[in-house]
Amino acid sequence: MQEDATPLSEDDLALIHALQLRPRASWTELGRALGVDPVTVARRFNRLGERGTAWVGLSPGPRMFDQMCLSFAQIDCAPGATASVAQALGGHPHMLTIERSAGDHDIFATVATRDLPTLSRYVLDLLPHVPGITAVRTRIVTHMFTEGGQWRIAALAPDQRARLTAPPATQPPRTGPSDLTVFDRALLTHLARDGRASYQALSTALGVSLSTAKRRVEQLTRLDVLRFRCDFARPLGGWPVAITFWAKVPPTDLPAVGHALIRLPEIRNCAAVSGPHNLIVQASLHSVDDAMRLESHLAGTHPGLEIVDRVITLRHDKLLGRLLDPYGRSTGIVPPDIWAEPHEPLPTP
Repeated sequence: MQEDATPLSEDDLALIHALQLRPRASWTELGRALGVDPVTVARRFNRLGERGTAWVGLSPGPRMFDQMCLSFAQIDCAPGATASVAQALGGHPHMLTIERSAGDHDIFATVATRDLPTLSRYVLDLLPHVPGITAVRTRIVTHMFTEGGQWRIAALAPDQRARLTAPPATQPPRTGPSDLTVFDRALLTHLARDGRASYQALSTALGVSLSTAKRRVEQLTRLDVLRFRCDFARPLGGWPVAITFWAKVPPTDLPAVGHALIRLPEIRNCAAVSGPHNLIVQASLHSVDDAMRLESHLAGTHPGLEIVDRVITLRHDKLLGRLLDPYGRSTGIVPPDIWAEPHEPLPTP
């Protein structure tokens, strides 16, 4: 892994934006939109992957949220223990995202389990016994308005975006069973590691026919159980600042406010949560100065929204399973497994 902090180029960002729009598009389709040949596009993405500066993985679709218990955890650590705690938690498959925060808590984490009893066992029985953790406060997500896989950068021209977002000729109905099988969970694990894995690679790894692998991926995507996403090293791509707002909104206004906020280009996550503050909003920004501008915009546009706290992330240690270095580059992955029974992972060799 390179030690310098070389920024991503404009060409890199254009490819990342294209992959955010069409994560599994062919190199030919991507090259056509970007105005370069397919070999160049493939070589450029492979270079980004080798450097850990961009990758394609998974996001939960709306119907996946119906099958999990999602929460945000604020974790306090003993003095000097935050780094070791973050490293230990990085090995937990229920810890989707881990941030070290400039706030009244040391670590802010996104946690997912298959149900509320499992979450209770994880946050009540396991986390408090992780060496270095002194307190855990949990907020349950009651409705997810949008999640990070829907966030887009603005690196493509309008005509390029149009080539990649044109609606298909027909929209198949989103019907059918969405409950995940053991095979599906294995499939998701492979796709979390490589969201662009070919159907042939999936069929070989899982011991099924190519048609079976292809059919199930297409079914889960069509049913909105899973979505693909392209992530990148945000500090190297011009988005070094991540901020979390905790807000209070009158319950009757919450749906309208939540759906309005997700139309803002900065917003990465927006969810209704339990606790004294019923809305969490997370944004990616170009600079710390943008935090005040965004907060002023939110307050001015939605008078009923009261922001009660704002916390800037000092460092992302994990992003939807991807382990990150201080520059936001991927150094490895612990595939999310919300169905596993919580237990302390074995030390990494």
